[in-house]
Amino acid sequence: METDDRNEVAKNMEVIGMLQGFVGETVDHSLLDPDDCWQPTDFLPDLTQKDAMDEVVLLRERCSTIPDSVISSLVGNMITEEALPSYQTYFNLIVNEEKDLTSTNGWVRWSRAWTAEENRHGDLLNKYLYLSGRCDMKKVEETIHRLIYNGFNPNTNHDPYQAIVYTSFQERATKISHVNTGKLAGKAGDETLSKICKTIAGDEARHEKAYKSFMTKILEIDPNGGLKSFEQMMRKQIAMPAVLMVDGGKDPNIFSDFSAITQKIGVYTTWDYANIIEHLVSLWKIETLTGLKDGVAKAQDYLCTLADRYRRIAERMKIPEDINLNWLSNKKLAF
Repeated sequence: METDDRNEVAKNMEVIGMLQGFVGETVDHSLLDPDDCWQPTDFLPDLTQKDAMDEVVLLRERCSTIPDSVISSLVGNMITEEALPSYQTYFNLIVNEEKDLTSTNGWVRWSRAWTAEENRHGDLLNKYLYLSGRCDMKKVEETIHRLIYNGFNPNTNHDPYQAIVYTSFQERATKISHVNTGKLAGKAGDETLSKICKTIAGDEARHEKAYKSFMTKILEIDPNGGLKSFEQMMRKQIAMPAVLMVDGGKDPNIFSDFSAITQKIGVYTTWDYANIIEHLVSLWKIETLTGLKDGVAKAQDYLCTLADRYRRIAERMKIPEDINLNWLSNKKLAF
């Protein structure tokens, strides 16, 4: 990292330190006490009950009507959620200067509470898919293993501002993906899975709101630095959390295939990417920021026209071909 970049990051970290109190309040008001949270077993057959196997059969019957493409999209979403250890490690490296995971520092409390809520998402989807019989779970588990093994690099250049832009964007993208998957599951007749996806999306919406409020505060305190980091993050494009998802040496492009599926069935598309940009630019009032330095004023112009650029890309995109990933089971379901 160049000296100027290090100085910029150090300055930004000072502002991050100023937000500790605000972030701590957000933990208290936006995240839930563990005793009040839903848990994966609330949505799954209770295997301690006599009728448990009957409930499993009903689950498998419901899930059997869901198209393969939607199941593949759901698996990819679940794998992304299961890589949470990498995401927490990244976030702690960026904002946790104390390096004490039991600290009462607002940012450390946020990291713990956010991770605890997110951890349920992968657990629930994993168990549901396992019981459904629709997946080759060994292949799925291998993909999860490799994704965590490969690590996570959102390309934020150690800049905490860029990290907050990234999480603001990603939480909204994840919410959209789960909402749309839930709609498709409900349309196929699995209302339980639809409810699961919508419940997870509700968590993502609360997290999204919090991260966006952190960036709002940053822009109030340091509009030049915040705007510059926003531009830098968007020029690199937002790397999806599961971008390092691979299938050994056989299919190094598994993330590209997964993305093509979500694009084709409308779970998460380039249109969504453009709409998220427009939403953040509007929410953070980028167009009306004043008193900016010359270089930052150019960044302002870039950001205010960026959503339209992606919409033009979306208009030119061809519908992807049908793609089958090896996460799906080839065995006929037995009820």
